[in-house]
Amino acid sequence: MLFFDQTQARQDAKIVWRVTGTGQLTVQAQQEDGTIIQPIWGPEYHGGSNWDRPGDEWGTGFNFPEPGCWTLTVTRGEATGEIRLEVVAP
Repeated sequence: MLFFDQTQARQDAKIVWRVTGTGQLTVQAQQEDGTIIQPIWGPEYHGGSNWDRPGDEWGTGFNFPEPGCWTLTVTRGEATGEIRLEVVAP
């Protein structure tokens, strides 16, 4: 996962993923209170990149409504992964 800026609440954040496997990618974010949000755009497949990591590259955009700890869940085919992200107040 690659971030382009510090992730702040109520501001658009671009997140780039490299994910192995096959099939379409899905991503969602869940806050500790159970609130679930979807990307505001993407996932978009990136055909070419100079970010040399395993897997295919995808981009997503999120706008987290509140600061706090968010769990991002990524699924591709039968593989699922999670990462926790601290979103700060603007």
